[in-house]
Amino acid sequence: MLSLSQIRLAIAVALTLTLPECLLGQNAKPELKPGIIIGTAIDANGDPVANATVELKTRESDGMRAVTTPENGSFEFRDVHPGVPFEITIAAQDFADWISPIITLEPGEFKIVTGIQLEIRTEVTHVEVTYDPVQVATEQLRAEEHQRVLGIVPNFYVTYEKDPAPLTSKMKFQLALKTATDPVTATGVVGFAAIRQAADSPNYGQGWGAYGKRLGATAADGFTDIMIGGAILPSLLHQDPRYFYQGTGTTGSRIRHAVFSPFITRSDSGKSMPNYSSLGGNLASAGISNLYFPKANRGVGLVFGNFAIGTAERIGASLAQEFIIGRFTKRSGHVQ
Repeated sequence: MLSLSQIRLAIAVALTLTLPECLLGQNAKPELKPGIIIGTAIDANGDPVANATVELKTRESDGMRAVTTPENGSFEFRDVHPGVPFEITIAAQDFADWISPIITLEPGEFKIVTGIQLEIRTEVTHVEVTYDPVQVATEQLRAEEHQRVLGIVPNFYVTYEKDPAPLTSKMKFQLALKTATDPVTATGVVGFAAIRQAADSPNYGQGWGAYGKRLGATAADGFTDIMIGGAILPSLLHQDPRYFYQGTGTTGSRIRHAVFSPFITRSDSGKSMPNYSSLGGNLASAGISNLYFPKANRGVGLVFGNFAIGTAERIGASLAQEFIIGRFTKRSGHVQ
């Protein structure tokens, strides 16, 4: 049997062990979500600089992190502490060092560092920070190519920037090919061909042979629509093929913005103009389908019927982008 003094001693020890944990739990602050910093090291000619050493450090020079750029000159720092002032230094052989302005991230922020240009090293080091729309567009496109609904379904043809830089023709083809060849896009083609098989449309009949024809037709429809409406015509007509997310304003203004997006788009110079690329791509895809659809599904009436259906689908997709899909699209390092 324990004596009274032994009982008191046991109680004192228990309080000593548990009290600090209670105090720590009361004073603990929630951990802020870290951010991401990306950029591309380029020279005065706009070419990427490989094997450059990129350092991310605080002004007190503690906790420094460093990476080496690959052939495309890109770099990325993940898990960057928010609220802490950082600066980026880029050093490469035969180039003068480049130092960024002070960068302080908000919790969960995805920061694109622009204005990076490495000058050839001279007797006097000269650092010039300029606005390069091609570099800005490159960084914005890189972010768009990681946009996925629920982290799975590609959502590349939407820009959430308030004033996005125009895409070059090369970027337009790059975006179209990435969309057309994405594994999820291929899975969607297989699924939609199965739906067509169940609906017996087009009139290929039934069986595995008919399904194969519908699979090929569905793939051809999607590929021609993406390439013509998303790359070829936008390059020739100098139009931007992306959907420009509004996200603010009244519900009516957002509905109008979404409904008219298949008919009005932005030129590479930033002006509004008729969306010949979207409408022309939709019409061209419907017309090309006459080459491989069964005779029962050919003709001018069917072409314009498919064109009308495709345009209506674009309007529905734009409304979904404006009010639903944007909420579930993973972008800027997190789901909005």
